[in-house]
Amino acid sequence: MTDTATLAPVVAEHIAAVNAFDEDAIVATFADDALVNDAHREFWGLEAIRRWVARELVGDRVTVEVTEVVDHQGETIVRGRYDGDFDKTNLPDELILTNYFTVRDGKIVTLIVIRNTPASY
Repeated sequence: MTDTATLAPVVAEHIAAVNAFDEDAIVATFADDALVNDAHREFWGLEAIRRWVARELVGDRVTVEVTEVVDHQGETIVRGRYDGDFDKTNLPDELILTNYFTVRDGKIVTLIVIRNTPASY
């Protein structure tokens, strides 16, 4: 486990851009053919990712407070406390989501966002 100071520069830029509600800066962190999977939905390529960013990050004024960073075999796993103007029906008061980042050549090529639950065993 590490803190945000050890994040790959593009991941740190991504989180800062999300918290600044900066659509162009968020999109600029992704590779042209990147994949985002958020809430079991896939967004392939910059046009689809831009629509997702505009509506669900910037549009909903989402903020992320990083709570944990893990480097696992070169992949960056970021857990964060999410807030914003999105529909919070059936969500916990403290919404923690896990972000799995794959970075290649200084750009995010894959981002998977999941609300994990503890294993029952």
